[in-house]
This record gives sequence, C-alpha cells and structure tokens, in this order.
Amino acid sequence: MQSIILQANGGGMGQLVVLVLVVIIFYFFMIRPQMKKQKEAKKFQEEVKKGDKVVTIGGIIGKIAEVHDNYYMLEVEGGNRLRVLKTAISMENSVSLNSAETPKA
Repeated sequence: MQSIILQANGGGMGQLVVLVLVVIIFYFFMIRPQMKKQKEAKKFQEEVKKGDKVVTIGGIIGKIAEVHDNYYMLEVEGGNRLRVLKTAISMENSVSLNSAETPKA
C-alpha cells in the first residue's frame, strides 16, 4: 500500500519536470526569436533616413522625403507624397528591395 502512494507522488514530480522542459523549449524556439525579430524591425524603422527606398506593410514603394517624430513623408512615383507611420515600414521588404537594386559584381 505504501509503495503505491510513493509511486503516485513521484509521478507528479516527473510531470512537473516535463512541463517545465516544454515551457523552456517553447521559450527558446518560439518566443525569444520573435522578440529578437521585433527588436530588429524597430531598430530598422528608427534608423531609416532621408533618401532611403522603403516598402510599407501595405506594399507601397517610395523614397523617404522627410523624417518626423512619429512618421515619415514618403515620396512615391509621380512626385506624390504620403504620410506614413514609422511602424508601417516593412523591414523584410525594404531590405529585399534595396538588395535587389544593388548590382552584384
């Protein structure tokens, strides 16, 4: 009878260890990389300067004409200007646009 009680108590501890390991694995493979990606995107959005070619999240391509505190003035084809929030600049698309335009030697 006593061995059954000890086995039941030990099994709960094993389940707790497995649960903690799952949480740790989830953190390192899901949460941490996402946080790193968000930090890089925010840094990119803050470092954009006048004259840079960018792509917005909505797919609008243009050149930065003015830099303000919360937004950029984006010059698009035809000389039109759009006011775009800094958070609306897509890092992935902007980087791929600029790397596609640079000729490879």
